[in-house]
Amino acid sequence: MPPISSSPDAAPANDANGSQAARAVTHVAAPFWRVLATSGYGLWAWLGMALVLGRPDGRSGTLVPLAAGLVLAGFGLVLACLPGRGAAHDWYGWQPYRDSRPTRAALLAFVTYLPMLAVAGLARGDNDFWATRLAGAALALCSLASLAYNHYDHRRRWLRPAPPPSSQQFPLRRVLFAGYAGGLCLWAITVAQGQQGSPFLGMPWLAVLLGLAVVTWVTEAGAWRSLGRRRPARTAALRSARWVSTLLVYAVPALAIMLAMWIHTPLLAAAVAAPSCLLGRWLEQRQFAAVRRNDIIR
Repeated sequence: MPPISSSPDAAPANDANGSQAARAVTHVAAPFWRVLATSGYGLWAWLGMALVLGRPDGRSGTLVPLAAGLVLAGFGLVLACLPGRGAAHDWYGWQPYRDSRPTRAALLAFVTYLPMLAVAGLARGDNDFWATRLAGAALALCSLASLAYNHYDHRRRWLRPAPPPSSQQFPLRRVLFAGYAGGLCLWAITVAQGQQGSPFLGMPWLAVLLGLAVVTWVTEAGAWRSLGRRRPARTAALRSARWVSTLLVYAVPALAIMLAMWIHTPLLAAAVAAPSCLLGRWLEQRQFAAVRRNDIIR
């Protein structure tokens, strides 16, 4: 992320120490909460699509993933609302302590909470009620819309020069990672709950996660090559760190998924895969920021 001083809402110049503290907090926290939010919306999208099909069964099988997605998606908002210097960063362009009205991107993120609450109230039994399926469809659509628009709004507000035409704005890399990381989180939660009949267990789901890992890695590798052609010196300096983040985001989860295909107790594999992916992605996004400097992280 760019330093907070590049924002129109940056701290005054005469508060040098406070401004430096705010920039330090923002530089570390912003990529972190964005990674968590992307994963949370990806988890909600998968859960919503499963509810359209009448799965998963049971109230706990729905409420626990919903709550986990709420923690992931809402972490940045909680961080922005904390008093003190930690609240210097924005949440989708909105700073609660400074702005009276949320941005459109923040409002869209809020709108996603409505079908989430509807699903929480309707989930029970086999989740075959038409209203539950409708709420699940709304949850999936709103989650995908939030992923897409918040990406666009972030580029439109901070990227210099102006962003490319709207035909090039669909955030394929962001949506792929949301599906990948959200799927890993949903897999870990399902394994921890011991729901043997869940669609988020078994070989088909593990194959989907493995395929998403490969496709996401290919798209990110292409982005790094494109960035390396523009800024070869900065990219070469971070080559070792990039390998570490690549191992954490893709190699470790993929190995855990393959091990889970042959072992009968995949809890350890799932518990390693999801945190490794999130940690590696945070490191990867910081590397993007270090290379691009005044550009934004997608």
